[in-house]
Amino acid sequence: MVGLTVDDAVNGITCKLHPHWQFDSASVVKVTILSALLRKLQQEHRGLTAAQRRLATAMITLSDNNAASTLWAETGYPSLQHFLNLAGMNETVLGANGYWGLTLITAHDELTLLKLLTSANSVLATASRNYVLGLMARVVSYERWGVPAGAPTDVTVHVKNGWLPLATHGWRINSIGSFSGAGKDYMIVVLTDDNPTMAYGVNTVQDVAEVINHALNPGAASVIPAATPNASWGKPDEQIPGRSGGL
Repeated sequence: MVGLTVDDAVNGITCKLHPHWQFDSASVVKVTILSALLRKLQQEHRGLTAAQRRLATAMITLSDNNAASTLWAETGYPSLQHFLNLAGMNETVLGANGYWGLTLITAHDELTLLKLLTSANSVLATASRNYVLGLMARVVSYERWGVPAGAPTDVTVHVKNGWLPLATHGWRINSIGSFSGAGKDYMIVVLTDDNPTMAYGVNTVQDVAEVINHALNPGAASVIPAATPNASWGKPDEQIPGRSGGL
């Protein structure tokens, strides 16, 4: 199954495919975790501690799971839900019992989150938004597959991916990203499940992304190539005890 949303603010183009279908988030939810933490700290008139900055960097740029679990706990369920309410992410259901990777998300809500991060609003201060986007722009090369495929090389890509297999519906392969600079301002969300392998799901997302990026950037002189299999592929980005199909 595939859920898809696209929004191009410059050209006034939107595209949707099953935007309200729910998918297990896997590590895509890490962007929500950090955003919710920053909102909580804003309300308390505090900034991130040095330790929290280290954890946030590891969680987003390296998709570190221990960092995510720590920041999920520090933010707390009430503050996470409060952020979702403020953001209007009404279709998102937080994972129970600390299993953040089992948070249910929709392409509609993930696009709502990206819009929140890329436009001035009353939920997140400019500094908070820029901090999250800055980390998403620094994701390590071997985790920058997905929606960047086919985008012009002169744009800045802010991306976060998630990958998780479960006994039912196979691999969840998700990719969200915003694209800015060089006169561009657009966002792509692709959520999938029922993938037999991680590579199959990544290729599916990238095939979709290449079509979208080409359509939004006709005549681009140089584009980001689709990622090729990496040694890290095939390893779940979160272990769900008793539910990960033995992986």
